[in-house]
Amino acid sequence: MFDWQDLYIFTVLARTESLSGAARELGIEHATVGRRIESLEKALGLRLVDKLPRSRPLTEDGRAVAILAQNMEQMASLIEQRSRTASIGLAGAVRVSAPPSLARACIVPRIAALRAAHPKLRLILQPSTSLAALSKGEADIAIRTVRPEEGELIRKKVGVVRFGLYGTREFSRRPPERWTFISYDESLDHLPQQIWLHRIRADRPITFFASDLMSQQIAARDHVGAVVLPTMVGEIDPELVQLPTEVEAPEREIWMIVYPDIRRSPLVKVVMDFLVDCIEREPRLAMSGHPK
Repeated sequence: MFDWQDLYIFTVLARTESLSGAARELGIEHATVGRRIESLEKALGLRLVDKLPRSRPLTEDGRAVAILAQNMEQMASLIEQRSRTASIGLAGAVRVSAPPSLARACIVPRIAALRAAHPKLRLILQPSTSLAALSKGEADIAIRTVRPEEGELIRKKVGVVRFGLYGTREFSRRPPERWTFISYDESLDHLPQQIWLHRIRADRPITFFASDLMSQQIAARDHVGAVVLPTMVGEIDPELVQLPTEVEAPEREIWMIVYPDIRRSPLVKVVMDFLVDCIEREPRLAMSGHPK
């Protein structure tokens, strides 16, 4: 009898089409992937992949096995979801993934109220700019500023993030043609706020790049340049003022997502209601119109 873990690793290799791709997704060494595939081949008595210098294409038998096993990942995800539903009810812990700026400015300031109302609930907040994979158990609830496309998820639009351009008062007194700018690196140029930044700065220079918004905000406080911030962050920073722009700033929808099985947990329902309340209490995240 073959090892089911070996078969699972093979399904990932078949999908990613490389040892390195499978290793990255599984979080193991690529040599380990190779050994597990060899173990599966030995147990089945079949050659599943051709060992080429830069790739591992499937053999005819390998393609047939991959088709037969293609639902294995989905089945494993469903089992993990069921397991998490049960463990949430027992352990009292709920994991929430959210954009760092929203977590810091909107959720964290209200944690004490949640603790007072539900002292046995453990909220594990995971601020991250990456999209947590709920299907892999990386979080129980996710807050995203990208509309979720996964069909099996429960999704709810709960607010809108608005942006503005900010700098210190001293910086604001400079002639606009002498403004410098702070930005994410080029890997995030697809973000609406980045597109807007490049549009309004034109050929004026970027003097500092940082992959996290807090570093950008701190640099702006030190007069390094103008920075694009969510208004919920920029408006409460006493060291920064909003700078005038000729082009209207973008908006990004806020979505809360969860799997149906996970949502049935009473604790998850409590946290979902808490998150909605956090966002609704922040006037700068209101869905209809702009706050006064």
